[in-house]
Amino acid sequence: MLDDAEFERIAKANAFARYNGITIRQPGPDLGEAVLEMGPNSLNPYGALHGGAYYTLADCAGGCACRTDGRRYVTLQGGLNFIHSAKSGTVTACAEVRHRGRTTCLVHVEVVDAEDTLLACGDFTYFCKGTF
Repeated sequence: MLDDAEFERIAKANAFARYNGITIRQPGPDLGEAVLEMGPNSLNPYGALHGGAYYTLADCAGGCACRTDGRRYVTLQGGLNFIHSAKSGTVTACAEVRHRGRTTCLVHVEVVDAEDTLLACGDFTYFCKGTF
């Protein structure tokens, strides 16, 4: 697992996540979390969390889970199933590595609200770019 200083350096380098108000956490080996406190800029025209926000949150959590082995990863593919809509509050993506190969990593992600209602779930595949 990355030490705290290295994790913070990488998290701060993710300008897209920061711009979108996403906080990234590394709760343990092969695990990642991304948290979003919803605001007006998070919503689609119908007043619910935008699909792109769900996907970005899930991708950030998945990448975080991959990086716990100390290597760099980029997204190869991701699929997300939308189940329920969130309209306000905190949304959290929880990711867990399901398979780690030599060059790829498969991660399952679930997105939940503060009441632990499943909002979306999916699987992402990441490609290892090497060590930091």
